[in-house]
Amino acid sequence: METVFSRRNFVRSSAIAAAACFVPSLAAAAPVQTAAANGTLPPVQLGLASYTFRNFTRSQMIGFMRQLSVNALNAKDVKDHLPMDPQEEAKALADYAAAGIKLHAAGAIYFAKDEDEDIRSKFEYCKRAGIPVIVAGDPSPETLPRIEKFVKQYDIRIAIHNHGPEDTLWHSPLDILKVVKNMDPRIGCCIDVGHTVRAGTDVVQAIHAVGPRLFNIHMKDLTDFQSKESQVAVGDGMMPLRPIFEALISTKYSGFVDLEYEVHADDPILGVASSFSYMRGALAGMGFARAIE
Repeated sequence: METVFSRRNFVRSSAIAAAACFVPSLAAAAPVQTAAANGTLPPVQLGLASYTFRNFTRSQMIGFMRQLSVNALNAKDVKDHLPMDPQEEAKALADYAAAGIKLHAAGAIYFAKDEDEDIRSKFEYCKRAGIPVIVAGDPSPETLPRIEKFVKQYDIRIAIHNHGPEDTLWHSPLDILKVVKNMDPRIGCCIDVGHTVRAGTDVVQAIHAVGPRLFNIHMKDLTDFQSKESQVAVGDGMMPLRPIFEALISTKYSGFVDLEYEVHADDPILGVASSFSYMRGALAGMGFARAIE
């Protein structure tokens, strides 16, 4: 136990030191440095959900990502992160390319209408950006056959996001799996680990159950698995991080683990830096020294 707490204190101290040096105004500086240029990426790839910086502009977020040494983004149409308007979207894509940031997913995107035009516009949005995964917020089971048609046409995967006990449709990844298990294999899950445990589902078992239909992970931590308001930096709560990483490795998960830090929206950077430090430390402790994306 003493070793665990000593390690956590070391991780926290490192994160605090890193966060203290952040200068968001440097957003236009050099591209993010990636481990791919220096060695092999770890089997678990870490990324960022742009919703974490929902109160900050794209330029500010790019600055934070550069300081965090994170270059993988799950972008959302919030602030000016990835606008739906094609011209504004093109500007955002140019900024990300200049910064060396790769967009691997978009969302959460909501499918409120069971209409071809509305659904097609969202697939076109991701096609323009070269994004292979749509994190879908609330598609109804009745809408999924129509969405499936576009999945086949565009070859873009749909990862349905579970939102816990409050979600009227998708409490748990297992609820999603029951509905999509016989659909196109490109329709699957985005497991939000916080919402999953609050739904009373074992998140490690859920990863194994979903298997090849797992396309995205939203990572967070909680001090109380019954309370949405108990979110803390990753490593400060009860989330079984190492068993989660082990499950992802054993199931040969090839997607990203995206930090979605939803607290302290006006000043999230200390918690974000601390979370990445802890996740990288966990991977390093598993024998993967190059845990920076």
